Amino acid sequence: MDKQEQNTLELLKTGDQKALEMVFRNWYTPLCRFAWTYLNDKDEAEEVVQSVFVQFWEKRGDINIDSSLKSYLYSSVRNSSLNVIKHRKVRADHAKFVTSNAQSATQMVQSDELQKRIDAAIHKLPEQCRLVFQLSRWEELKYAEIADRLSISVKTVENHMGKALRIMREELKDYLPLIAIFIKGFID
Repeated sequence: MDKQEQNTLELLKTGDQKALEMVFRNWYTPLCRFAWTYLNDKDEAEEVVQSVFVQFWEKRGDINIDSSLKSYLYSSVRNSSLNVIKHRKVRADHAKFVTSNAQSATQMVQSDELQKRIDAAIHKLPEQCRLVFQLSRWEELKYAEIADRLSISVKTVENHMGKALRIMREELKDYLPLIAIFIKGFID
C-alpha cells in the first residue's frame, strides 16, 4: 500500500467525509461495472456497491486493510455480489416450493371436490345401474363376471353400463378434464 492510500485510510478511520467522497468518486463506477459482471443487473450492481460503501463507512474504525483499498473494495463487491446471487437462488427455490405446494393444495381440493361430485353422481344412478357400475369400475370385474354375480345377462350389464356412463358424463361434464387427470381410465 502506498503512502497516499495509507493517508486516505487514516482520514477515513477518523471520519473524514471528504476522503470518503474522494474514494467514492474514484471507485464507484468501476465497482458498479465489476458488480454488473456478476449480477447482469445495473440496479442491483449499483445497490451492491452503495451497500459496500455504507458498510465500509460504518465499520471504518475496525477495518484493517493489508493489501490495498482497491483490493479491499473489489473483494467486498465480489462477496456481496455472490451473496446476492445466493439470495436469488434461495428466493427462486422458495418460489418454486410455494408454487408446488399451492398446486398440490389446489389439486387436493379439486380431488376432494371431484370425489364428492363423483359420489353424488353415482348415488343418482338407478340401483341396479349403480351396482353394475361399481362392480365394473371399483372391483374391475368383466361384464361376464358381473352378469354371473347378479344373475343377469351380459347384454343387460352392457345396457346398465351404457346408461351409467351417460348419466355420469352428464353429471360430471364440468369435471371431465379433472377426471382425466385424477381417475385415469374412468370413462372409456
